[in-house]
Amino acid sequence: MKSNYNKFPVTPIKDHTCIAGWKNIINKLTEDTPKIIAIECYPGVFVEEIITEVREYLNPALIINSYSAMKSEAEISALVEPYVTDDPVFGYMTSLELEDYFDKTKIIELKRNIDSAKGCVVIVGPGALLLNSHPQLILYADMPRWEIQKRYRNNTACNLGKTNYTDSFSYQYKHAYFVDWRVCDRYKKRILENSHFVLDTTKRQQPKMITVDAMYDALEQIVTSPFRVVPFFDPGPWGGQWLKEVCDLDRSLPNYAWGFDCVPEENSLLLGFGDEVVEIPSVNLVFFQPEALLGEKVYEGFGDEFPIRFDFLDTMGGGNLSLQVHPLKDYIKEKFGMSYTQDESYYILDAGEEAFVYLGLKENINPENMIRDLEKAQNTNASFDADEYVQKWPVRKHDHVSIPAGTVHCSGANSVVLEISATPYIFTFKLWDWERMGLDGKPRPIFLEHGKNTIQWNRVASWTKENILNLTVPVADGDGWHEERTGLDALSFIETRRHWFSKKVLHHTEGIVNVLNLIEGREVIIESPDESFAPYIIRYAETFIVPASVGAYTITPYGESEGKECATIKASIRTDMIKDKILK
Repeated sequence: MKSNYNKFPVTPIKDHTCIAGWKNIINKLTEDTPKIIAIECYPGVFVEEIITEVREYLNPALIINSYSAMKSEAEISALVEPYVTDDPVFGYMTSLELEDYFDKTKIIELKRNIDSAKGCVVIVGPGALLLNSHPQLILYADMPRWEIQKRYRNNTACNLGKTNYTDSFSYQYKHAYFVDWRVCDRYKKRILENSHFVLDTTKRQQPKMITVDAMYDALEQIVTSPFRVVPFFDPGPWGGQWLKEVCDLDRSLPNYAWGFDCVPEENSLLLGFGDEVVEIPSVNLVFFQPEALLGEKVYEGFGDEFPIRFDFLDTMGGGNLSLQVHPLKDYIKEKFGMSYTQDESYYILDAGEEAFVYLGLKENINPENMIRDLEKAQNTNASFDADEYVQKWPVRKHDHVSIPAGTVHCSGANSVVLEISATPYIFTFKLWDWERMGLDGKPRPIFLEHGKNTIQWNRVASWTKENILNLTVPVADGDGWHEERTGLDALSFIETRRHWFSKKVLHHTEGIVNVLNLIEGREVIIESPDESFAPYIIRYAETFIVPASVGAYTITPYGESEGKECATIKASIRTDMIKDKILK
């Protein structure tokens, strides 16, 4: 059956317009002949593109690249070293501010140049306002994190204050995750409300500009109805073929391992302004509409962080994931500066014959022997016999297993997992990677030392079966529908409910953000009982978010699914668990 999955969901925005193209944008900026224009840039924005176009269409008396006011690369490397660390994957969440990157002497000199300029001055780059705090116009050039990652891979972007274009992607990503994005998100939250325009340069030489008021109003509109973020997909050494077909992806690539359909930190939002579409980071919605999106209690507990993650793991026709474990909350706080940890679950969206998961340890194993064999496998050419130590469980389509931090686990070949988990997503301690190379032809990092300090050795087969394996229980039923609780486990702050339905079924956010995926059925329609939002169509395997402020909504089989049984899986937050799971 032909894919109907929407890879580019656009949210229409009312009552505002967009300006497209450099010439039109710069003509708009010069309507009131401003003396000083500051163009703030998120890391990853092509500053030189902006400078080139400003010079061509505006020809100002002075253009300043804010990077010229920063400390030397050597000084910046020393500044960030405690947070970047020498670990190949992990760092520590930084407390730095953007001001820490700048050389006060250089700023003083550049301010003199600005004051003495005879004509228009344009300052471009991160921290432009640090060179002049009261320009007549302020633009903010934003950038979604997924686009930044693609630029790292193409050697066209570097880390904040550096020119490390050719450093490894893993280093650049780690540097950005623990340092750059934290620094610049804090700065963005401080300055955006006083800016005049938002600039979208995600597509090279295709800039779009909206007013800051238009962006804030767009975010207010979004939290009144269900919406989707823009998914992205990535190949991997164990990737499969299912996502290609279901999500209509590029068939020329060898595989797709991951599909990120709800990771708002890294996804984007597409905003429709008439015929023009503006792309912004979806995390802006979390930053600037946190209570309406998350709900009062969730916002109080997590702050402006989106605590639920949905993504796909496709091993259909591929291989096993690495054997792995995630850190406990005290460990992730101590070692990496994170306030909560990576509790996970695997919802089996599809499964081939003999699909399985590794989950928990076998009964009566010797921990010292297991660690010894893992170390031997890492340091020599010896293989590690996972079946000797880790319990293997058969899984079928629509099974749901919970994976609390500290539990050894691994999704096996020939399945598609919808991972429903807490938001921290890079804290995977690989224990064994099946003697294979990464896509770059090099071994992927193994983290036995972290693993040894994390594995909960009491989580053997009997504990697994009782506490985290297929916890489905019926909750309620009605005409044409029934509801089940499928997880997560008692240790998690996320609860999941599955609804099977052939008729309209009523949901309510109860003041807490809901994240759902259509796990069975071709398409459904989401509607407001009081018509407070427009009907919204969702197709198979699409993840969508219902903001806490929406309240009541209905889901009904639609189109080709009308009259047929469909199913959704819904995740929300157990607010009674927040205090137990977060370390401030």
